[in-house]
Amino acid sequence: MNPDWTTLAESLRAELAEYGGLLHLFEEQQSRLFARDPDGVLRISTDIEAQVRLLHECRGRREALVAAFAAAHGAPPTATLRSLLPHVAADARPLVAALIGEVNRLIHRVRRLARHNHALLVRAVESHQDTLRALRPDAFMQTYTAAGRKAVAATVRPPAALEAAG
Repeated sequence: MNPDWTTLAESLRAELAEYGGLLHLFEEQQSRLFARDPDGVLRISTDIEAQVRLLHECRGRREALVAAFAAAHGAPPTATLRSLLPHVAADARPLVAALIGEVNRLIHRVRRLARHNHALLVRAVESHQDTLRALRPDAFMQTYTAAGRKAVAATVRPPAALEAAG
């Protein structure tokens, strides 16, 4: 494999599309969270997992192309694409640089939105646990995990639906 800059640009465009798809799914998840739609959140979470797998494959293909491009130009296979820009045709450098920049911007947006959605999900679970503790305070005990995070443990076994009298 001896890719040229056009192959790299197409690979970056494909990666941009996948990051855009992931960003859209996180935005959809957020709207489902605000709409208090647990089924929608669950469905979107499954879609997010599938999109992350696709993105991982796309990124792997791009990294392989960059390594091959680097090797073809006498650079180490671990060279970054930005460091390889001098090996790209002069008139194409702004395009490739812009694609690299846009991928990086989308990565930051996806990470920020993922952290925000995670915080919303954590808060929803905590709120649900608070409600359960308010309804049945004797049934739950707050503990801490080995990592120092709060956890809620059931202190008593829930009553059986049917109890046999004997």
